[in-house]
Amino acid sequence: MRILIDIGHPGHLHLFKHLAHRFIKEGAEVLFTAREKEFELELIRAEGFNYKSFGKHYKSIWGKIWGLLKFDVQMFFTGLRFRPDLFISHGSIYAAHAAFLLGKKHLSLEDSGNMEQIVLYRPFTDAILTPDVLPEDLGPKQIRYAGYHEIAYLHPDYFTPNPDVYQWIGLKPGEKYAIVRFVSWNATHDAGHKGLTNEDKTKLVKKLSEQMKVFITSERALSPELQPFQIKIAPEKLHHALSFASIVVSEGATIASEAGVLGTPTIYINTIARSYCLDQEKYGLVFNTSDSEKVFSLMDHILRMDREAFKERRDQLLHSKVNVTDYLYDFIVKRYVKNNTEPKFTPINN
Repeated sequence: MRILIDIGHPGHLHLFKHLAHRFIKEGAEVLFTAREKEFELELIRAEGFNYKSFGKHYKSIWGKIWGLLKFDVQMFFTGLRFRPDLFISHGSIYAAHAAFLLGKKHLSLEDSGNMEQIVLYRPFTDAILTPDVLPEDLGPKQIRYAGYHEIAYLHPDYFTPNPDVYQWIGLKPGEKYAIVRFVSWNATHDAGHKGLTNEDKTKLVKKLSEQMKVFITSERALSPELQPFQIKIAPEKLHHALSFASIVVSEGATIASEAGVLGTPTIYINTIARSYCLDQEKYGLVFNTSDSEKVFSLMDHILRMDREAFKERRDQLLHSKVNVTDYLYDFIVKRYVKNNTEPKFTPINN
């Protein structure tokens, strides 16, 4: 069996990596495709996957329009050469269009409900898997499951935090530190939304620095006063850093949810309300706000709490959810492999 997996964000690689390794181990051929937005290619290489890069991700509106045509063409010809039996993605318009033109199935995972993208890929997609907390009704193709994307790669069956992270980031074992995440605000779904002001970013880092070491991970270049705080760690090791942090403050929903799933207290500051982050707030793991001033009071509240209590909350969360990678594997085998006339997972020679 041949599987093409398209990713458009570092989190998408994490979402599918354990699934891909499992299929490869059983004899399938897997090819990843990606646009270069942040550090997608570094993560793909770190996992040892075969991949095809379509070049730089476009940030401007006109660039995105041009990219829709350009990446569609690249995906089609890549699919024509690789001959996948199944396309898988996190809501990829390009994978959906190529699958349709090549007469193949496209399986999409969706957790954001960005209708401006969904309407472009849904007609060409076989099934759309979404967390059961996603409020949007995506029609008859939608299949809900009890979980979040981040559980697919941070479930304890697949991820064990490495305490060597303290050495990697230059700290003594057990030393307190915070991780702050800033986004670029260039995604289509970011239009009209905001997180922290530049003034509040500086204020936040300064206040946290009075209590602990601060590391920043950012999609865009940092201002000169914040550059010394930029974290210097391999992208594939970031989750270990999130796991041992005393607190995470993030404009991005993915890192906020990752930290929550790891049992790290997190503040998600963004006017875009994400259903999975709101669900994690019910467990007392992620604190959601669109008010930058509220971040500081939440921060004080969290840092007064017992850090270990959050690990117990995380265990409660995982107990109520499925192991997402195992769920995806079973879903794909039953829907796309069980009735396949070819031997299960027998590689197809070039």
